[in-house]
Amino acid sequence: MAKKAPYRKHLSASSSLVTTYEETRAGFVALALEKNRRATPFIEQARSLKAAASQAKSPADLLNIDSIQPALLTAAGVSDKAMKYLLPQDKIEAIQGLISKYLEPAGPVFVEELVFRFLLTRGDTLGGSMRNVGGVLAERKLTRATLANLSLAKTPYQWLHGDSKEWITGKDEDADIELYISALSWRRKGKSRTMVYNRKVPFVNKNVDLCLLNCDPAELSTAFNNPSLYIALGELKGGIDPAGADEHWKTARTSLTRINKAFSRKRLSPHAFFVGAAIEKDMAEEIWHQLEDGIISNAANLTDPDQVSSLCGWLCDL
Repeated sequence: MAKKAPYRKHLSASSSLVTTYEETRAGFVALALEKNRRATPFIEQARSLKAAASQAKSPADLLNIDSIQPALLTAAGVSDKAMKYLLPQDKIEAIQGLISKYLEPAGPVFVEELVFRFLLTRGDTLGGSMRNVGGVLAERKLTRATLANLSLAKTPYQWLHGDSKEWITGKDEDADIELYISALSWRRKGKSRTMVYNRKVPFVNKNVDLCLLNCDPAELSTAFNNPSLYIALGELKGGIDPAGADEHWKTARTSLTRINKAFSRKRLSPHAFFVGAAIEKDMAEEIWHQLEDGIISNAANLTDPDQVSSLCGWLCDL
């Protein structure tokens, strides 16, 4: 009896991949909540700025409060990146321009004007960080589902902290590590597996959203250059807006084709898979055909927890 294709465990037809209206709505709510979470530090900074700036009796007095000089530059419209290139005199001129053009005309409410302008620039910063938030949320969902599969199977694992670059031994009670993780490693049936997000694959010469390799953490740096150690490569598209669904799939399809060709030239065929949040009917049909034709090995709709769990269980068993 032929072995059941892995995608058949959670997909019965192309329609199974289509994102429902309810899932789209829930996805937009999740993005809004994440935006609020990311905005919280900026709001707290604004409150602290207001408290410190309130010590000044006039806008010109703000120049005498050392602790808020970087915030004054932000309110003047200078980004964190731009600050690194400004000389001390440039910074003073920018702040003086803010004071003369906007704060002094505001009169007695100059502190409120300062805070508003600070938040305006910080809003641009937040907007930039939100552009790839769909991808970040997609990584977190797959990470949490993978951890759940490993924990259920009592499979020990290690995870790489994205900031400290330290490998940490995982625990069943780990919470929120998906916020900091950049790689995950485990052993199953005597085999080492390491899963890494958003890494440039040398012989593909492009970033790949997810790579699963046959190696342990100590071998990871050299494993990337060895095509035979790649077990699976996948594209994750976490954007929930239906208007961008086709474009996301076109980008993913191009990437998956590039991956297949690169490995085919080396007479290798690691598994390729796709996970997307916004999947429309026509797009779902094309993905289904690729699954049936063996072009890709697996696929899942990111908004369906059962599909994500099934796909991650498959990854854990490879």
